[in-house]
Amino acid sequence: MASEHIVLNQGQNTNLAQGQSLQVMIQCDASPSPLDISCFMVNEAGKVPSDDYFIFYNQNVDPHQSVNLTQATERSTQFLLDMNKLQNAPIAKCVFTATLEGAGTFAEVQGCKAVLTIGEQEITYTVTEATAETALIFIEVYRYQQGFKVRAIGRGFFGGLQPLAESFGVEIDDSPEETVSSQTSSTEPTPAPVISEPLSTPEPATPPSNPSMGKIDLLKRKVTLSLEKKQVPPIQARVAVVFDASGSMYSLYKKGIVQEAFERILAIAAAFDDNGELDVWFFAKEFLRAPSVRAEDYKDYVARTYKLGSKGGTNNEPPVMEDVIRRYTVEEPNVRIPTYIIFFSDGGVSSKSKITKLITESSHQNLFWQFVGLGNANYGILRQLDELKGRFIDNASFFELDDISKVSDEELYDRLFNEFPSWIVEARRKGILA
Repeated sequence: MASEHIVLNQGQNTNLAQGQSLQVMIQCDASPSPLDISCFMVNEAGKVPSDDYFIFYNQNVDPHQSVNLTQATERSTQFLLDMNKLQNAPIAKCVFTATLEGAGTFAEVQGCKAVLTIGEQEITYTVTEATAETALIFIEVYRYQQGFKVRAIGRGFFGGLQPLAESFGVEIDDSPEETVSSQTSSTEPTPAPVISEPLSTPEPATPPSNPSMGKIDLLKRKVTLSLEKKQVPPIQARVAVVFDASGSMYSLYKKGIVQEAFERILAIAAAFDDNGELDVWFFAKEFLRAPSVRAEDYKDYVARTYKLGSKGGTNNEPPVMEDVIRRYTVEEPNVRIPTYIIFFSDGGVSSKSKITKLITESSHQNLFWQFVGLGNANYGILRQLDELKGRFIDNASFFELDDISKVSDEELYDRLFNEFPSWIVEARRKGILA
């Protein structure tokens, strides 16, 4: 029996204890059809280096013998990871997934969970947010400093194995010729997956009139693809971003990482907003409501707009939150469309009662708060948003990233759009949105 038991919620991560052998069990209690459970061993680009790094029932070990599928039934699959060998494998993380082999969706699957055991540590993540998806990413085990961490993902894909595999650079050959032959003879083996080279995003047929918009246009395409993958219709919304500018964020500003994050959020505004405009705030002990910006003005926006200097220091979230609320509910109210607020913080969140009050009060407004943690730090009340009582509607979500500069655009957008689209549906149902 493990002496340390950790329960993860969606988006949370934790350090794996030191040990030689990590057991990963992916399982469910009941399902409309058998689960096909796999592990994708991917590099920094989020792609498998070759077909040898796609571990499934027909290929149960990688070339380094670091990930071994040891047991599989219709409702569960067990993997054994040799952590020493994994350190030497050319991969950044192991992503554990499941698809339904037959009819049904994950909304009908009961008791979906991942259980990890290493030494005296046991980590459990139970999936609670699955809907009509036919493929699901459960967890990922990834490198962090000199060891490994595990993150609870709980993100679904529509369309089963094919879109899931393609997201990791694996192409499942389902051409008509193969389909006919498989129907002709039931004894033919299942075709092995074919690894495709990652496709570069094609340039638009007509270049934009302003060349500086090219980068944001490419990111905007990825926003659209993320929504299409989730079968979410086009969204019209006002978009705001709030950046932590406390002293501990200095290196992220200096390295240009905050600028990169800004550009990725600007692409969401370009896709959602009727005039493609992003509203921006920076905060530390004090806050700055920065000029709103469009795609053509993205270059060096952070450096041009916000100078750290004496404005660094400690975190003080409530004043900037109050200003955001004031802008959208008093100065520029518009109940016809939602407002999506993406709030970056590297921790040090201590004003629990004030933040709770602001989020609770704004649950009656057309405001959705997406908090993003940068690194493993003290996020205080932000970790408890899913259990926050007294709200008219669940209007906030939180996930954390160890290093946002190493997270692909696709993964970032998938995680940012995990709860916002469903909030829009519920907000309309409750009359928050006209």
